[in-house]
Amino acid sequence: MTPVDSFARDGLPPREQWPDLLIEPLGYPDRLNCAVALLDGTVRAGHSARPALITDTETISYGRLAETVARICHVLVDDLGFVSGNRVLLRAPNTPMLVACWLAVARAGGVVVATMPLLRRRELTQVIEHAAIGLALCDDRFVDELEGACGRLVPFDELTQRAAGKPASFDACDTAADDVVLIAYTSGTSGRPKGTMHFHRDVLAICDTFSREVLRPNADDVFIGSPPIAFTFGLGGLVTFPLRVGAASVLLEAAGPENLLAAIDRHGATVCFTAPTAYRRMLALGVEGRLATLRRCVSAGETLPAAVYHAWLEATGIRLIDGIGATEMLHIFISAADDDIRPGATGRAVPGFEARIVDEQMRDVRPGVVGRLAVRGPTGCRYLNDPRQLDYVREGWNVTGDAYLVDEDGYFHYQARIDDMIVSGGYNIAGPEVEQVLLEHDAVLECAVVGSPDEARGTIVKAFVVLRDGYERGEPLVAELQDFVKARIAPYKYPRAVEFIDELPRTETGKLTRYVLRERRG
Repeated sequence: MTPVDSFARDGLPPREQWPDLLIEPLGYPDRLNCAVALLDGTVRAGHSARPALITDTETISYGRLAETVARICHVLVDDLGFVSGNRVLLRAPNTPMLVACWLAVARAGGVVVATMPLLRRRELTQVIEHAAIGLALCDDRFVDELEGACGRLVPFDELTQRAAGKPASFDACDTAADDVVLIAYTSGTSGRPKGTMHFHRDVLAICDTFSREVLRPNADDVFIGSPPIAFTFGLGGLVTFPLRVGAASVLLEAAGPENLLAAIDRHGATVCFTAPTAYRRMLALGVEGRLATLRRCVSAGETLPAAVYHAWLEATGIRLIDGIGATEMLHIFISAADDDIRPGATGRAVPGFEARIVDEQMRDVRPGVVGRLAVRGPTGCRYLNDPRQLDYVREGWNVTGDAYLVDEDGYFHYQARIDDMIVSGGYNIAGPEVEQVLLEHDAVLECAVVGSPDEARGTIVKAFVVLRDGYERGEPLVAELQDFVKARIAPYKYPRAVEFIDELPRTETGKLTRYVLRERRG
């Protein structure tokens, strides 16, 4: 059956503007509902008592989660007039109710639009209008910004009360594998966020590529992490990857480095998903004797400095799995694990994906030459009613906006975002390379490097540095850091300006907002 509400399908870009999709090797059937695939199999196999979602106050089994999802489906369809294809906005921190709502909307044939809890009315209204959303399900603590902004707002407490008297089973909507199930909005480090549309089969594809082939989890794993579930990095790492193998997931509403570190120890977590900054912060807090259960650690959201990789390995014995993904691609498509890891390189194309480095004319460049990263695989960019589709997809490839080089062995090395390459004195300088060197200095806790206007050179390299405790800001330390960089990479790359700050600006997903630093004067 086709969705009753065809808005999402009608909003797909013309087929000739889609990337090439390498979906056939995964062998999905034409009719597929991702919520059924993620949840029902574990229950049918007799494992309904297995823990699915864990918080500090409760553990929810697969059986109980399945019943909760079914009851929410009945509320949607029986009480709220929901029909297949409707978009439903979700607004909540990482909680079991958010996961249940996500799965219920998918099971009932709807389209999930999960939003970050820190978004305000202006931002939420843009999403609601762009995706033509008529229904929102929201944690009661976060309803203020949504009141009056959406056609129907149902707080979680009301939803729970309504669901209590509903049947504990619900026949899933007979969705097609290529029906839209998710509109994920880009986290918006700059410019107007874009709505990226993903199918039921895409949600499974990220489980059956990166997770299965690189991460390799099992049913006994306990996942944990910091990214919001509204962020596709968090959706995979905290929901779909564990559910796909019948594992458990610890959900933290507040997952800063200190809380995350304590929760890993408290819950015996085995697989962690967070950003490089958090791993570095946890090291500063002291990890000795606190991470005995961990066996897998995934780093994404920004490039992983080699210094952080080596420091984490030395302190924990665990090799950080780096990876690059994109909201447009849903999750990670270049990575490496175990003996395949080369510190400083992101990795190789994940099985199921293909990647290359191209110039402006989409021609392959030689190994070692910096160019644009182009990728294709079972997932790909399809923006909702957005002319920028033509910027992201070229000749069947997703062109991510990242500057990379690939070496002779097929390992991809991140240089910068294309827009973040610094041209100073006629030289092209990649800010992350300078950052990696600065992070090797004992005084530097975090740093970011951007181009700053300069009358003599046009642009200079400027470093914003967050110091560790015990180090004093001042010109002597500036000179020391500059000399430190000059001694380790080409001297023309050193930061001619250094500014000490208390913290780096980041989005809620942990991405560094370099444009804020570029605009900063001081």
